Parts: sequence; C-alpha cells; structure tokens
Amino acid sequence: MTFPARFTLAAAANPCPCGYLGDTLRACQCREDQVQRYRQKLSGPLLDRIDLRLAVPRLTKDELLGAADGEASADVRARVVAARILQRERYASIGVACNAHLPGPLARRSADLTAPARTVLARAVKRQALTGRGFDRVVKVARTIADLDAVPRTEAEHVAEALGYRTAFEHGEGLARVR
Repeated sequence: MTFPARFTLAAAANPCPCGYLGDTLRACQCREDQVQRYRQKLSGPLLDRIDLRLAVPRLTKDELLGAADGEASADVRARVVAARILQRERYASIGVACNAHLPGPLARRSADLTAPARTVLARAVKRQALTGRGFDRVVKVARTIADLDAVPRTEAEHVAEALGYRTAFEHGEGLARVR
C-alpha cells in the first residue's frame, strides 16, 4: 500500500553535546572527536533530504528586547505569498504547486540558471560532493530564493545562498540574517 503524505519537518539539535559550539558567550567543552561522533548520529542520507539546515546563534539583548532592526513579518509574508502565486502559475499546466514539489529533472529544466549560477553549482558538486538529490534540492531552493527576489532567472547569488543554507549546520556556522 502507498500512503501519500506531504509534511514540513522542523527539527532542532544542539551543535555539539554540551550545546555551546560557536557560542559567543560560553566556550564549548567538547573535544573534536565528540563533536564528530555527535553529528554522525544524523545520517548523510537523512540530512540530504533536509533542504534548509541552519545554525541559529544566541539572540542578542536587542533581539530579545525587540529593539533590533529587521524586516517586518508582514513584508516577509507578502513576498512569500507573491512567490507562491508565481510558482502556482508557473506550474499550473503540470499540476505542481511549488518548486519543492517538482521532480528533480523538471526542477533542473525550470530553474532557468544563469551561466554564473551553473558555475557555482558545478563547483559545489565537486567541493561539497553534492549527491544528485542534494543537487536537485539546492536548485529548488535557489529557484525559490529567486522567486522571493521576484526575478525571472536564478542567479549565482541565489545558488550561493541555497548552498549556504545547506552547509551552515555542518560547519557550525550561523547565518546572521535568514530571509
């Protein structure tokens, strides 16, 4: 039997056993081998299926008190709604609602990658040993970022950002601003 399911997975994990790797206020007490062993608990094939992996740094005093600058939620929502409408219209003829639901080969064809974007992807395949699945997921995320920017083609910066969301967790790096 086949049980169709579509879901969004949101998961959290500490960066290391003590939880302070990369923290600006407390030093990590873990040895490198402990960090490696801890991170290996999440298998490569499982991680390969997770599109966005972020290291989230400790909030600053201003962020906690609401004094930090940032894009208003209403503005972010408007960009997301516009991108979703664009995607629904783009794929209406094939019955797909958004970039994430595209099969890999179709995602590659419809991403409309510029030559510099293709170069960045090619480098990532070599340097980061992207799997076919990982490659397709980067392409879909990059196309979504381009849609959020309301541009017709997927540029090198969109691919670089998508790759950053994929690798930040693995290297213990935080992204200061998430779109």
